[in-house]
Amino acid sequence: MELVPRLDAEEIRGLFAPPPWGDDVPLSPFCMTNMGEWDNFRTIDMDKQANIIDRINRRSAKKQGRVDADKMAVLNAWRRIDCRTRDALRRSFLVELIESYEACIRVFIQEGGDEVLSFRVQDPFHRLLLHGICEFYNLASVTETESKDGGSLKMTKIKKKKMAAVELPNITLSNFLKMSKEGVW
Repeated sequence: MELVPRLDAEEIRGLFAPPPWGDDVPLSPFCMTNMGEWDNFRTIDMDKQANIIDRINRRSAKKQGRVDADKMAVLNAWRRIDCRTRDALRRSFLVELIESYEACIRVFIQEGGDEVLSFRVQDPFHRLLLHGICEFYNLASVTETESKDGGSLKMTKIKKKKMAAVELPNITLSNFLKMSKEGVW
């Protein structure tokens, strides 16, 4: 008692009556900004609150249910492509070349059978794009070098994977690339 100086009435009340029980709590700046709108939000009926939350949850469930099977198939096929090839496809997009390769490969897949599709592609970048298209359609592709008449020719052979089911997505790779470049995807 001797070490602590005497307290006056205000200090004693502050010790035994902190703001939640004693003095009024000063309004926060948030409350003071727009008192009427804040009170409407703060004193909302519990039933109205439950209805609003249910409505929001139903909207988000509808948005989640809208995931299109075609989009999922294309995205899964896109993920199969090697990252280096994906970058090459995004960076320099040769529409006619990709569409021509794709048309041949789609016909090859639709015909079925265990045959091999061969392309003579000498340009290394075009071969990279061709291998990327094969990965998109879940096909095995190998480039072999053939020596003829003192020169070497590159032959890319494409065949179906033994245990993999080949599905043709409704959206082609070239259409997917066009949509992603336009920002639609």
